Amino acid sequence: MTIGARLRRLGVLGINRRNSVYTSRWNRREHYPSVDDKLETKRLLRAAGIPTAPVLAVARINSEVRGMLDALEGRASFVIKPAHGAMGNGVLVVLEREGDWFLRTGGQWLDRRALSYHSESIISGAYALGGQPDAAFAEERLRAHPELAEISAAGVPDVRVVVFRGVPVMAMIRLPTERSRGRANLHQGAVGVGVELDSGVTSFAVCAGRSTAVHPDTQRAVLARKLPEFERVLEIAVRASDQTPLGYVGADVVVDAARGPLVLELNARPGLAIQLANRAGLVPRLEEVDRRVRPEMPWPERIALGREIARRARSGALA
Repeated sequence: MTIGARLRRLGVLGINRRNSVYTSRWNRREHYPSVDDKLETKRLLRAAGIPTAPVLAVARINSEVRGMLDALEGRASFVIKPAHGAMGNGVLVVLEREGDWFLRTGGQWLDRRALSYHSESIISGAYALGGQPDAAFAEERLRAHPELAEISAAGVPDVRVVVFRGVPVMAMIRLPTERSRGRANLHQGAVGVGVELDSGVTSFAVCAGRSTAVHPDTQRAVLARKLPEFERVLEIAVRASDQTPLGYVGADVVVDAARGPLVLELNARPGLAIQLANRAGLVPRLEEVDRRVRPEMPWPERIALGREIARRARSGALA
């Protein structure tokens, strides 16, 4: 049996099938701006009463950068992001400041001129999808819930939830590492930890393509942990996906120490490594959702359906 045939037998979703069956069918390209533009996503979520990280200031043209930085006076920490960035590119996290000097993740000190240059680079499209002109915005720096902070390093972990037709089908927590430079992206070295949808307990983890039971920097166990406020995480992930016309979405949620779960962003092309972190394929769950979801289902019923499907998938009932 070839590797491809074996993966199909295990129900693993590949990129070609994801694109041809799910994203192309359920995510029409004209609707991508609702998630590709982080500022537009925040506007949609705020209008629906869904919590998201607060925006402090925005610069859409170079002449507005000075005003954006002026608005951050008195703030010891914040994050500067591109509105159309992807995979964490262009995100600059300021941990503390001394006057006009700013300490970013990785231990490098930057002056205000460096922040201006970075912001202007964002506006020029240096980090945007397709290289189109972009907007820079400053966002409140979130702080991880203590239970998640102790198993992470150098950054804020988030929970990725894949939502299909309004039903959560799989979740993982992404733990930043020193190697990933504080970013929660698996391809940059973060730890991906699968989360059982029905219980909110972590079950399996991978880092750099290998299974692991501990975080490489903290050496803390990452398995058999109950995620704090996981029910609320699922709720706002599903409700956030409902605010877009997209049917196949990756919702990234941060459990903030002070504010609780907040939607960080939405993704119209969620990656496939979540299957590695869960040691399970997406296909059986997606097909079961197609068979059972109804358009009129309210979000609590859809969450219950997703949790039931995940439980059955784990027991082998969907194989």
